[in-house]
Amino acid sequence: MISLKSAREIEAMKASGAIIAGMHKELAQIIKPGMESWAIEEFCHKYIEEHGGVAAQIGFETYKYATCVSINDYVCHAIPRKGVFLKEGDIVKVDTVVELDGAFSDSCWTFAVGKVSPEVAALMEATKHALYLGIDQAVVGNRIGDIGAVIDGYLTENGYGNVREYIGHGIGPTMHEEPSVPHFGTAGRGLRLKEGMTITIEPMVTLGGWQTRIVAEESDWDAAKTADGSWCAQYEHTLAITKNGPKILTSQDPKEDAKYL
Repeated sequence: MISLKSAREIEAMKASGAIIAGMHKELAQIIKPGMESWAIEEFCHKYIEEHGGVAAQIGFETYKYATCVSINDYVCHAIPRKGVFLKEGDIVKVDTVVELDGAFSDSCWTFAVGKVSPEVAALMEATKHALYLGIDQAVVGNRIGDIGAVIDGYLTENGYGNVREYIGHGIGPTMHEEPSVPHFGTAGRGLRLKEGMTITIEPMVTLGGWQTRIVAEESDWDAAKTADGSWCAQYEHTLAITKNGPKILTSQDPKEDAKYL
């Protein structure tokens, strides 16, 4: 079932999204070589709660943590771990969902650890650009396929792998809802977008192939890595589809995102 949100509900999701945005902005200032994966979890969980939110991933399908912390060739869903330390030149994806007064928001960001290689820096830039190309297609009257087609076309043209097994989704009043939002597809095909829909767009982009493999993190949770060991970046925003265009609800940069606010 797809729920259409009122202006009041969208504002509530924006308040939830502001917590994630603030968390990611502060995280960018403290991530450095030698930082433990578990320290990221501790920082994020504390930040969410200190700002009045609920770390909504905890308890979702048995998941135990406020964040997913996915390093280098991990694509997504890696658990934060003690004894795993970031190294100079790594990239780390930090994904979380926040609930605030019943309103949900979801965002993932990729962080460079120290100085990354030019190839990895270009991967990060391309992934973020692909996200915004998709957001530009999230307008009333377009179709889901328009989002995926523009993302996949750009990534394919530039020689990147576009992960297909993990996709965006509707969000609110629960964490994962219809519609599914693939980052590939055919323009003009799929569900028509309507005012009041709230969705995530979250391309996962690799330096190699798009295929992934499951890695058992522990007995009750699985993470995904690239099948060929290539590194992966991801950026994700929650957004609302409005009569005035897509509105980003997890924006970290009011200047950069001015036309989406």
